[in-house]
Amino acid sequence: MAKWSANADNWTPVAVADTTNFTNAGYMALQGGSSTQLLYVSEVYIGGLSTSQNPIDFVVGRDSTVGATSLTGVRNAALDPSTAALAAPPSAFNSSTTKPQRSSTLQLLMLTMNAYGGVVRWTALETSHRLGILGNTASLGELSLSSANVGTPAASVSSHFIYEPL
Repeated sequence: MAKWSANADNWTPVAVADTTNFTNAGYMALQGGSSTQLLYVSEVYIGGLSTSQNPIDFVVGRDSTVGATSLTGVRNAALDPSTAALAAPPSAFNSSTTKPQRSSTLQLLMLTMNAYGGVVRWTALETSHRLGILGNTASLGELSLSSANVGTPAASVSSHFIYEPL
């Protein structure tokens, strides 16, 4: 299958505690397009846009409550222009009616950066190290990028997930 990019530009992370509702436009999430769809994330990228020193602790983790209804705010596009449309396209979003909540036990990556021009890029070493998403329900069907409950980030970033639906 072809690789896809879910990307969001110029958003401000909002620090939230585990199992607490995310704030619209304060996170980024990717959810499977059907109850059986398998996605593999091979890259997570965050670039800082702040105009002053601002460290942020990011968490890439599974969500114990998944976003539902009006999943919007993040662009989702195939990297190869000849890619066929998916029958059940995954949802990439940072705004929803039912807010996602990060699981307290299924946190996969801790990525810390200075949002003052800093960059963090995680890539899977090989295919066996990719982050998997299965279906579209809690707790395996959604992966999110959010700020840990440490301080108040108040700094803009841009980010993307590179992933492959199977």
